[in-house]
Amino acid sequence: MTFQEQARRCPVVAILRGITPEEMLPVCEALRTAGIRLLEVPLNSPDALESIRRAAAKYHAAGELLAGAGTVLTAQNVRDVAAAGGRFIISPDANPEVIRETRRLGLVSIPGFFTATEAFTALRAGADYLKLFPAGKLGPGYVKDLKAVIKAPILAVGGVDTDNIAAFLDVCAGVGIGSALYKPGKTPAEIEQAAAVYAAAVR
Repeated sequence: MTFQEQARRCPVVAILRGITPEEMLPVCEALRTAGIRLLEVPLNSPDALESIRRAAAKYHAAGELLAGAGTVLTAQNVRDVAAAGGRFIISPDANPEVIRETRRLGLVSIPGFFTATEAFTALRAGADYLKLFPAGKLGPGYVKDLKAVIKAPILAVGGVDTDNIAAFLDVCAGVGIGSALYKPGKTPAEIEQAAAVYAAAVR
């Protein structure tokens, strides 16, 4: 399934910062069981490409989950993620070189932005989605105002929680959730329990 299809099923991207390859499949299974389908492995995690490779090999063919990379800073990073089987690229900035390479390789491009100028820079380079970070500091009202001129799906990341997720999803195509779902040391059972709360909140 595509990123867009998985996001329609559950518009939550689990940000697995710090995950190791050994943890990856148990964490994937916990998230899948809870109903979360999109998994971001930031490239500054230990052996991130191997984690992506393991998730892609187990889950992509059946369309159960979709794994991609975050904290992608260079075109070479994009090529490495594509080789590992990752399907989407999330960046902290609107780097046209990264966006163009992502699109060239057939992956979904989700660059970060904070201002309208950065959003338009990303869209001119071919971005599919835009990642607003830190969204919680700005609030859903900021997104609503931006959408008067920005006609692209936006993911809200940073400061999104169970109290404001519904308000963000009124104006956003999805949200990214990090340590509330996963942080090093959490057990799969704890992850599944937290993920179930977020999955229920978006139904």
